[in-house]
Amino acid sequence: MSLKHLSFHTAGESHGRGLVAVVEGVPAGMPLDPAADIDPDLLRRQGGYGRGRRMQIESDRAELVSGLRLGVTLGSPVSMVIWNRDWKNWTTAMAHERPEPEINPKALRPVYLPRPGHADLAGVLKYDRRDARDVLERASARETAARVACGAVARTLLRELGVTVGSHVTRIGGVEARVPDALPADLNGAVDASPLRTLDHEAETEMIAAIDAAREEGDTVGGCFEVVVRGLPVGLGSYVSWDRKLDGRLAQAVMSVHAIKGVEIGPAFINAGRPGSRVHDAIHLDESKRRAGGFGRARNRAGGLEGGITTGAPLVVRGAMKPISTLLKKRLPSVDLRDGSSRVATVERSDVCAVPAAAVVAEAMVALVVADAILEKFGGDSLGELRRNLDSYVEHLAARGFGEREAGAERDTGAGSEAGAQPEAGTS
Repeated sequence: MSLKHLSFHTAGESHGRGLVAVVEGVPAGMPLDPAADIDPDLLRRQGGYGRGRRMQIESDRAELVSGLRLGVTLGSPVSMVIWNRDWKNWTTAMAHERPEPEINPKALRPVYLPRPGHADLAGVLKYDRRDARDVLERASARETAARVACGAVARTLLRELGVTVGSHVTRIGGVEARVPDALPADLNGAVDASPLRTLDHEAETEMIAAIDAAREEGDTVGGCFEVVVRGLPVGLGSYVSWDRKLDGRLAQAVMSVHAIKGVEIGPAFINAGRPGSRVHDAIHLDESKRRAGGFGRARNRAGGLEGGITTGAPLVVRGAMKPISTLLKKRLPSVDLRDGSSRVATVERSDVCAVPAAAVVAEAMVALVVADAILEKFGGDSLGELRRNLDSYVEHLAARGFGEREAGAERDTGAGSEAGAQPEAGTS
């Protein structure tokens, strides 16, 4: 039997006509309102202190093309277009047709001075181009708007199943935010009003100062963020094959976000310097944790994953974003792709800091991976069928009991039949 999956694809260039987003595998019958479920996330991606002028030009909205009828999904691919308002300024440089012979080459806005840290040089070598414009238009983080649209569809599905996804910024440059032991129940609601999307308002002032200093110097700053998923059942993912371990899938998804150079599950890098007794989460019975099988954890240092499988505790994924590679003043040495002469790297319109936006993009990627894992385990062509499968699983977790496990263990070893033991009622 083939497994159900959620997948997505994006297309489009930074200054092209627009971005295309396609999500496949969304169950039928899911309510979806682009204005309420998708556009707010697109707006959140555009925010954050330190963004550039491009965010003042664009006003991203998702235009639904397929997969929706009368406000609910059909089970067919959901496709969307996000039009680029800045396209009107790039119709010559980004035209699909061959240019006229008499056109001024500068009108095509070529880029021959690759930026250190960007895909410019590696891209022109890989795809055998001369003009780095052919590379940077797709390699641009503008593509993440389409990812956020796809992630918003996945987030809507998760919300229908009682699962929430949020994020917050934990570091900008050298400024570290203090994170409370207990995060707000509505994490995004608590941080979206902050220009840095952080829970530490004292650190926020220092973060703003760090971004202002970098802008004044023509430099850029990076930082760190945390994505938190609540409401997941135990048992998503698997340890049986490397590519089914959920932590590996999450790491790939978050690492694929532009400028992300590090990913951890929970406080992994801190845990690496601690003894095991201060790392692993003690287990206790807690009947209120129905989606965790009636078990609780003293802490959540594992970040909600053990052996590549969700534990039922909140899933915590952290990302580290390097400083953006376009520098306005402190331009680094580069090489002219036309003649090999030593020059300084080109300047493209860019941000000073985009960590708050990167956190929103990471939310989308995590939502897509988690929604895929849920469909993989529970299946269902419609939202109702998916809910019934999930509810049945949770009920089974609550009913399985310790006696059932003992009987199952005896059957596995053959001891039960020798002793004349009988399985308890309800045992399969």
